[in-house]
Amino acid sequence: MLEQFHVPVEDRVYVDVDRMRAATEALFMRCGVDEDGAKASTDVLLTNDLRAVETHGVSNMMRNYVAQYMAGTLNPTPDLKIVRETATTANFDGDGALGIQIGGDMMQIAIDKAKQYGTGAVTVFDSGHLGGCGYYAAQAAQQGMIGLCMTGGHGTRASGGMLPTFAAESRLGTNPISWAAPARNEHPFLFDVACTQIANNKVGLARRIGVPLEPGWITDTEGNPFNEPVDPPDEYFLLPFGGTRENGSHKGYGFAAVCAIMCQTLAGVGLSGSGNQYQGGYHFFAAFQIEAFCDHDEFLDNMDDALAHLAAAKPAPGHERVLYPGLIEGEETEQRLDEGIPYHREVIEWYESIGAELDVEISLP
Repeated sequence: MLEQFHVPVEDRVYVDVDRMRAATEALFMRCGVDEDGAKASTDVLLTNDLRAVETHGVSNMMRNYVAQYMAGTLNPTPDLKIVRETATTANFDGDGALGIQIGGDMMQIAIDKAKQYGTGAVTVFDSGHLGGCGYYAAQAAQQGMIGLCMTGGHGTRASGGMLPTFAAESRLGTNPISWAAPARNEHPFLFDVACTQIANNKVGLARRIGVPLEPGWITDTEGNPFNEPVDPPDEYFLLPFGGTRENGSHKGYGFAAVCAIMCQTLAGVGLSGSGNQYQGGYHFFAAFQIEAFCDHDEFLDNMDDALAHLAAAKPAPGHERVLYPGLIEGEETEQRLDEGIPYHREVIEWYESIGAELDVEISLP
């Protein structure tokens, strides 16, 4: 994560992961989620926090999820239904479930199919926020497979959606894509990005920390890019990665459209919306068995060689080292498990406040 999004030292409160886990699970259960669902949901958020993917950890997401449960726009007790299934694929009706509650199970279905047949893929429609695709791609890598995860939602909204290249109104979400692969001794390769210049949650993170957004990240509501640093506005649109057509925005726009087709259209849902009362989140999970393509041990050795080769590149002036996707996340996880997770004091205050409001005992830090 960019340095400007780190919690300022003076505002940091270090919390042991087990304490935050207990508090977060308790809040989910108070919202009507069963124990298994609360544990699954919490694990996604805390894994993101441990990896320093704070845009998709408890800081940004829990208050949104609690508000959505309270408003009835998320279903805490979903009845998932298989709409269509083959030996290697499945399409599920998510019944308004929060994505992080069911996402791990959906990826596991893809993994189990891949174990038997070499590949497995699952689509889910009418679900809530997935909480970061990297968790699920890494889930496959942890079981010795290659993992792919994408998520999308309706981007036709007044603020916060992605503008297609040349457009002045949004048609797509940030539409993140993640891909992961195991290695033997190196940290697993884990690539997890939005198709926009920045993840939408970084706007909220910048607002909390009090830092401006960089030029070329967002536009005003007429589609005009902010070409100077700007404080996070109340209403805005996101630019595809590349920013402008001259800098390659058609690439981010194209990847986002691919994501929408794989997550929504392939699940049988039109891009403009399904009309369901729930939020309209759509997900795609896939797993690939390495042995179906090559020797597994040879693959792990080759991954170690590839990742070490990337990291051994000569750093450019002003930079200490070259990274590969997943390296920083792996290092941060080790450090935060030892030292605790550095949260902004405002996050701790919110936990204490919502705990009092919902009569949930919160003990942080």
